[in-house]
Amino acid sequence: MDSNYIKVFGGNSIVAHRIELALKENNIEPILKDETESARLAGFGTPLPELVEIYVHKDQEEKALALINKLN
Repeated sequence: MDSNYIKVFGGNSIVAHRIELALKENNIEPILKDETESARLAGFGTPLPELVEIYVHKDQEEKALALINKLN
């Protein structure tokens, strides 16, 4: 399956939410994938640390990566 979205970040939830806000402020709509939160809501535990992935549309990849690098 081909997707129009690409992963631009993977890390802890605090940093991910900071990046999410920066992307939104620059008119980029990110998609967050939080497996830990999904497992918690479903009643399952997870041995992994909080890991959140951020995806953006392929057309916005360069701009998103530039913003993420600027934040780091």
